[in-house]
Amino acid sequence: MDKELLSLLELSEREYQLYRSLLTLGPASIRDIAAHAGINRGTTYESLKLMQSKGVVSYLPKGKRRFFAAEDPEKLLQKAEERRQLMNGLIGRLKADVIPELYHLKPEFSAGNVRFYEGDDGIEFVLKDILATVARQPQRTYSVFSSKAIRHHLYRPFPNFTKQRVEKEIDVRVIAIGEGGEDAAYSERKWIPTNGEVDASYIAIYPPKVAMISLAASNYPVAVVIDSNEIATAQLIIFNTLWRLL
Repeated sequence: MDKELLSLLELSEREYQLYRSLLTLGPASIRDIAAHAGINRGTTYESLKLMQSKGVVSYLPKGKRRFFAAEDPEKLLQKAEERRQLMNGLIGRLKADVIPELYHLKPEFSAGNVRFYEGDDGIEFVLKDILATVARQPQRTYSVFSSKAIRHHLYRPFPNFTKQRVEKEIDVRVIAIGEGGEDAAYSERKWIPTNGEVDASYIAIYPPKVAMISLAASNYPVAVVIDSNEIATAQLIIFNTLWRLL
């Protein structure tokens, strides 16, 4: 079993190994369980006590000895369901109380509202931030200015960006500077014709943020993200005005 599933069940690899041995053996002594699992008796006993506290193992006395037995595998599914319900409740509290309270602590604008990113890893982070931010909004949509020269480099670190955007049903409006651009679901595109080469640039407006991506020397991508509802709103007014005129 992989580590993520074990974490969900709150079991270690050793505990899961012991659980499998118990299912195979049925009620068994510590000595027999340890021998079957290939784990020393002291460690087996300590692990079984922990597993008992987690509700996946029980024991029954037989004379002076303890025989341990595994609970039905359905118990593992019940534990996972209980954790899911707990996590859903905690996430709900996080959204309703903690996150809004933390946002109130932020100044309206400071140097911390401007973040700089560079390289493929940085651009991937910005693209993921666009999806995550827009996905939390009632109207899942954002707007983009994009030039032809940037497109080849933009999704290089995150080739599944468009696929994930479509899966999340996020709409995008694009004003393309120059010809071309991909045709995908949940997207609209208008063009500004140009003569000659246009510098590589990409501006994503996803209130309360604006991301600006360009290429430095040797096609090295750099980005600036401004977290300001006022700036994002002003950029969106410019975009909407131009969109209506095209």
